[in-house]
Amino acid sequence: MQNLTLLDGQKFQITIKRLCHQLIENHNDFSDSVILGIQPRGIFLAKRIASELQSILPDTRILNGDLDITFFRDDFRRREGPLVPNTTKIDFIIEGKKVILVDDVLWTGRTIRSAMDAMLAFGRPEKVELLVLVDRRYSRHLPIEPDYIGIQVDSINSQKVIVSWKETDQEDQVVLISDK
Repeated sequence: MQNLTLLDGQKFQITIKRLCHQLIENHNDFSDSVILGIQPRGIFLAKRIASELQSILPDTRILNGDLDITFFRDDFRRREGPLVPNTTKIDFIIEGKKVILVDDVLWTGRTIRSAMDAMLAFGRPEKVELLVLVDRRYSRHLPIEPDYIGIQVDSINSQKVIVSWKETDQEDQVVLISDK
């Protein structure tokens, strides 16, 4: 098994800062924008983005929530064991807002489709954008593309992209794992 570190340390932090500056270019004061992290791992990136935006724009209120997609997935009935949903924490209205969906890795696009379905239970946004830390190109099952990308990885289906977060894994890191 081979591991290739794609992103860590200072490059990891710079990537998050770059994504924040791209968001500021398009959303200005965030008065009409909200950030939704997709459970389970997208919430770490969403919280980091919101925190960094808050430090760059201290007088701005950044609305940030967590979105559970467990029962909106197209494969939830195919699982063998019982499903354990995560929590949805959205204490604001998304109706008419610009929603920035945030996930750690975009691969097939099915998670994002599920997130869009789940999000509509909270209102009809004016616009939906997608921010991902890692875009695994060439593996889409659905025609979904991100608006904001930390890094792009050309990988094959047998490879895995693992994102580690300081909050849960003691370090910030993106690793590509190959079986050979």
